[in-house]
Amino acid sequence: MTGMTGRAGMAAGDTATPAAGGQMGTTIVVVGPSGAGKDSVMGYAARHFSGDERFVFARRVITRPSDAGGEAHIGVDAATFARMKDEGSFCVSWEAHGLSYGVPAEVQAQIARGAVAIVNGSRQALPALVAAFPRLKVVTITAHAEVRAERLARRGRESGDAIAGRLDRQPRGPDMDLDQVIIDNSGALETAGTAFVRLLDQTVES
Repeated sequence: MTGMTGRAGMAAGDTATPAAGGQMGTTIVVVGPSGAGKDSVMGYAARHFSGDERFVFARRVITRPSDAGGEAHIGVDAATFARMKDEGSFCVSWEAHGLSYGVPAEVQAQIARGAVAIVNGSRQALPALVAAFPRLKVVTITAHAEVRAERLARRGRESGDAIAGRLDRQPRGPDMDLDQVIIDNSGALETAGTAFVRLLDQTVES
């Protein structure tokens, strides 16, 4: 993966400033291997907290069609993404699997007013995410290999060999000392979803 950037137009290590009299919010970065169901777990929590202004579920900009399935995102072509990046539209951007991903810059303003922002991230992009968000917790969504294989097969996007390759690929992230939590999503979505909702509630209360 290449081309990770932190907050657009700012030097490394710069951070957002809390609103006057307020407290900086927290960023929850959700990561996990293909087939673990992180989009489903995040969607469960988004439905639970619908209308609750304490929580912001960031909608990423990605260089793939908006109707491609999976997470709800803003789909743009490569040229549009490059222009948005040059214009400072992203607080974090990175490339993975032949696609470009960007987190809208306004997420930092929402965190500065004290909101908890939930961001669909990538382990390889954690250095850029840490640089952009001063208070960050990483939530890893996992699932047993056989469960992931079944889910990937149901998606119908890849051959059996391609799925096997994904399962054999061990996700590796940077060697960083981070606040991390693991949620197993091998069973019913409600189980993992409820655990994630509870974690978000605790983040607001702490």
